[in-house]
Amino acid sequence: MKIMKFGGTSVGKPERMHAVARLILAEPEDKIVVLSALSGTTNTLVQISKALAEGHRDQAKQIIDDLRKHYDAFCEGLLQTAEARVKARDIVNHHFEFLEIILKISFSEALERDILAQGELLSTQLFCTYLEEIHVPVVLLPALEFMYIDEYHEPVLNKIKSKLSALLAQYPNQHLFVTQGYICRNARGEVDNLKRGGSDYTASLIGAAVNASEIQIWTDIDGMHNNDPRVVKNTFPIEQLSFDEAAELAYFGAKILHPASIWPAQYFNIPVRLLNTMQPEAKGTLITDQAAGEGVKAVAAKDGITAIKIKSSRMLLAYGFLRKVFEVFEKYRTPIDMITTSEVAVSLTIDQIVHLENIQRELEAYGSVEVEHDQTIIAIVGNEIVSQKAILKNMFSALEPIPLRMISYGGSRHNVSLLINSSYKEQALRALNKGLFGLD
Repeated sequence: MKIMKFGGTSVGKPERMHAVARLILAEPEDKIVVLSALSGTTNTLVQISKALAEGHRDQAKQIIDDLRKHYDAFCEGLLQTAEARVKARDIVNHHFEFLEIILKISFSEALERDILAQGELLSTQLFCTYLEEIHVPVVLLPALEFMYIDEYHEPVLNKIKSKLSALLAQYPNQHLFVTQGYICRNARGEVDNLKRGGSDYTASLIGAAVNASEIQIWTDIDGMHNNDPRVVKNTFPIEQLSFDEAAELAYFGAKILHPASIWPAQYFNIPVRLLNTMQPEAKGTLITDQAAGEGVKAVAAKDGITAIKIKSSRMLLAYGFLRKVFEVFEKYRTPIDMITTSEVAVSLTIDQIVHLENIQRELEAYGSVEVEHDQTIIAIVGNEIVSQKAILKNMFSALEPIPLRMISYGGSRHNVSLLINSSYKEQALRALNKGLFGLD
């Protein structure tokens, strides 16, 4: 069985949803299709939630009305028969009645998660309505009946597998299933989600749960590129990556793939293929347990980084100091991206600053603390690059005019990471594209 995940831009217009149906029907193997919300919907639902949280109910009502018009027009373009349009209208009515009701009740975080789930619930039901209109047998698998996370927001894979297997067993002769990406239930049984980009994660978890032959991630770009095409003009898609290389790139800023979506596929050794719905004939990028040779594969950038420096003369010959520092971050469940140390100071980076004030206050018990915002991590990724002197020489030569705040080398054989001020990001990416790939 194959898993085929389609992002918001792939289903964002009626004609694109039609194209997705053709791609699915061209695949002879049994499949589970994972859909995101229509492009722009989740952002709009976030706006509705924000307006309600701030008490602006009239503003929320206007946003809901505008979104309703968008879905009415979408259904008109998607469907042709009167019967299918009536069914779609009932689906849209049901979900927008919920959005109307929330205008009259107290706002809460649980309600916000319910609001954010509406996009995927709508897209999957409308897509199934279209498939039924063109006489394609399909079963809608509600993700809220099998996708679970624990109290730490981690997926409960054994439960996902057992619940999904039981659902699939009810349809032994069915070859096509559709489900929602992104949404799930938490440890309290409430509607929750896998955070932004979570539909990739859903696809990978489902792939692991059913031991899929392949997980396909369909987006609007022809695979993972060697650099950020939004910043650098001359980039090219990478034909093959190892799981380790892809995980490094996804974590450090390659937007095409959700960082967490690699580990379930890697753990069960399921190939992941990144493909382009706008250019389905393109090869895309294949991710497996094999690297396609040594050398630099790509450069990625992760914005929104905060650097923290703890300086203390008490570090000198003091064992246990780093443990105490790490315990502060563990207490506030704040991951660390990079770290460098000296005899009198330790510098590290984080990308979550929700608890920064508390973290800084507790760290001050161990020394002086300096905080720098607006930083960017530049990651140079490739198989065994840390042992290749020519690559390192070219990298540092390309970045010579740019001040480097931190360097992480040797933690992974596939990644060299650099911290710079975000104002130098575009200059750094272009310089590396020329220095490492010979492309202006």
